[in-house]
Amino acid sequence: MENIYDIVIVGAGPAGMTAAIYAIRANMKVLMLDRLAPGGQMINTNEIENYTGAGKLSGAELAIKMFEHTQELGVEFDYKTVIDIKNGGPLKTITCEEDDTVYKARAVILATGTVPRRLGVPGEDDWAANGISWCAICDGAQYRDKEVVVIGGGNSAVEESIYLAGICTKLTIVTMFDLTADPKACDLLRKMPNVTIYPYQEVLEFTGTERITGVRFKSTKEDATERYAPCDGVFEYIGFSASSQAFANLGIVDRTGCIQADTRMTTSLPGIFGAGDITVKHLRQIVTACSDGAVAANSAAAYVESLK
Repeated sequence: MENIYDIVIVGAGPAGMTAAIYAIRANMKVLMLDRLAPGGQMINTNEIENYTGAGKLSGAELAIKMFEHTQELGVEFDYKTVIDIKNGGPLKTITCEEDDTVYKARAVILATGTVPRRLGVPGEDDWAANGISWCAICDGAQYRDKEVVVIGGGNSAVEESIYLAGICTKLTIVTMFDLTADPKACDLLRKMPNVTIYPYQEVLEFTGTERITGVRFKSTKEDATERYAPCDGVFEYIGFSASSQAFANLGIVDRTGCIQADTRMTTSLPGIFGAGDITVKHLRQIVTACSDGAVAANSAAAYVESLK
């Protein structure tokens, strides 16, 4: 007899794990899949201070707590790389890379998240999540009264720089082009007394031995002048890549690869739901991912019940 799940959740970050908890408590037969250790981008976060009720802890610690919670409730989990999802009407087909494993489900929650783009320069891997961050709201507080470098000049870079400039002693912005964010935001940032902006620059290296100590970069103009900005931390904002390759053919993602879902986390395909950073949204945080997961599970469970 074919093993059919009520809900298969693809992705075991905070959205996926929260969805699993809510789904199994709704008496659904649940399977959660992820190719990596549960936690998603949380694992790469050195310190978390803004998850309600948790106090200060590392991303890995919070990830373990969330995963243990799913296991206490009996959520089935497997390390699998999902490579294809087909919408077969009442039953969806989820194909995995490992041994061409195939699962069937009445509903699917896609919580695959996004991955920050990286520069690929020396020192970046050494200090990732331990000196180099991709979220000022998450990690900015630890750089209060310190010197910070921001890489990038788009909306996210400028908005986060305005926040960081308010708590740091010195903020240096290094961008490949000029500032390209909303003009009013750019004007506000330029007027801040502790901000120095270097447009048309190429990052060459992140320096440091026991901790990150600075950024080396050079002008992309003809003179190719090299500069060095000492710092205690770096924030990169050069875009992100949506982890949507396995379902890009379903017609539910926008031009960036993110899922278009409504307030109930439903997509244009009945029985397929989105949750967390992979969805089109304004604020990507652990707490908003958990909210999405709860809503998606509630909607998916209602959908499964409607099939009976």
